[in-house]
Amino acid sequence: MGAGSAGCVVAARLSEDPSRTVLVLEAGPAAFDDTRVLDPTRMPVGPGSDLAIDYPVELMSDTRGSVSRGRVVGGSGAVNGAYFVRAPDADFARWPASWSADEVLPWFRFLEHDRDFTGPRHGADGPVPVERRDAERFDGVGAAFADVALAAGFGWIADLNDGGDAGVGPVPLNVASGRRASTAHTHLRPALGRTGLTLRPRALVHRIAFEGNKVRGVVWSEGAGERLVLTNRVVLAAGAVETPALLQRSGVGPVNVLVRQGIPVVADSPNVGRDFTDHPEMLVPFMFPDGRDATDVSAPVVEVVLNVGDCEIRPYTAPFGDLVPGSGVSEWQLGVGLMRADSVGAVEIVSADPSARPSVRYGYLRSGRDRDALGEGMTVAREILSTKQFGGGRPGGGHVASPAARLSTAAHLCGSCRMGTDADSVVDERGRVRGVDGVFVADSSVIPVVPTRGPHATVVMVAERIAAFLAAPAGADTVHL
Repeated sequence: MGAGSAGCVVAARLSEDPSRTVLVLEAGPAAFDDTRVLDPTRMPVGPGSDLAIDYPVELMSDTRGSVSRGRVVGGSGAVNGAYFVRAPDADFARWPASWSADEVLPWFRFLEHDRDFTGPRHGADGPVPVERRDAERFDGVGAAFADVALAAGFGWIADLNDGGDAGVGPVPLNVASGRRASTAHTHLRPALGRTGLTLRPRALVHRIAFEGNKVRGVVWSEGAGERLVLTNRVVLAAGAVETPALLQRSGVGPVNVLVRQGIPVVADSPNVGRDFTDHPEMLVPFMFPDGRDATDVSAPVVEVVLNVGDCEIRPYTAPFGDLVPGSGVSEWQLGVGLMRADSVGAVEIVSADPSARPSVRYGYLRSGRDRDALGEGMTVAREILSTKQFGGGRPGGGHVASPAARLSTAAHLCGSCRMGTDADSVVDERGRVRGVDGVFVADSSVIPVVPTRGPHATVVMVAERIAAFLAAPAGADTVHL
């Protein structure tokens, strides 16, 4: 359920076997040819967008905000900045041993067609195109940022998908011929002609139906009234907010939450929705120097980043009012993301009503280490903005335009249904939900800790591998490419 970045992969892979019947239920529209999902220079997630859903969130106990996630076939990968950077090798030390860097590398290679690099770390035949903007084509902000970072002594990293290093370099993008290539286009659309595969857009899933702890079916709706489809296997790929919410509405989750909402308990799974991780982001507004041709209308949302310490610094290539139509934010902004954070959050339903937004609490910056690490990143950002390339010393140019930067989130939420080998994990190493029979999860919610880069490429890798587990013959212990 869910046709986002992960769900499109799983549906396409499982439907390769003509003996299977695969029904994909997606709450958003199918918009394969909508120019907004094809344009990697804009993110159509602003107010009133029919391609996204907004969640009110608590960033800190005294700080509220909102998070937009894609609600369209292709999910957030159809409306994001087309950033497609793998988790560095070191990240997988915190995953189960069967998901080590060596184990997942073949899956990263399998899914990609890297148009810039070849060799043992890259794929040439996969469905997802990966390319980077040549430094000579960087837009005004990107070029200035790269020049400053290199002058400050940071190393140039030509390939950010080569295991992970600190430095400045071009962002790998899931883009081909100037178009965003979401998994809706790379995986699902080519599969839609298969007789066993059915896509139902604008279908809202209410809950999973159980007999005891075994799956009986799925309750969903298109407009008024409920429908029940019978099945003995359900794969959840609704994302790190909606997947735990759906499990809780179905009676799988913390008992106190279920009882409070009047939901019969199917399985007491106390960590459903608990201890998710994400990247706090401070948005530093600035004024770009007058007279410089700052904006290239063909530039992606982010084309170059600097990884330093625990932070990633991202120069957005245009004011957010341009990047996110309808947002009304006219300022240029430098994003400072804390990529290794101690903070954990929680997703909890507030009603059994499937249309009700769940509570999302981040708990950001409670840790002194997090505050210090983000402060160090902010110092680097301010040093960059004080240089002559950003108009340092000129009236109105190159300096922070407000006295305090603003806390936001990169919206990279992961781990709300954590995968692990321990009894406290929500799913096992193959994506099977503990405590029930026939339910699997294959999306960002199973990632144990949010990657120290944006998670999109890692989510697609996870979906490819869990799909292979699902397709394997009964009793198979491993899957091979």
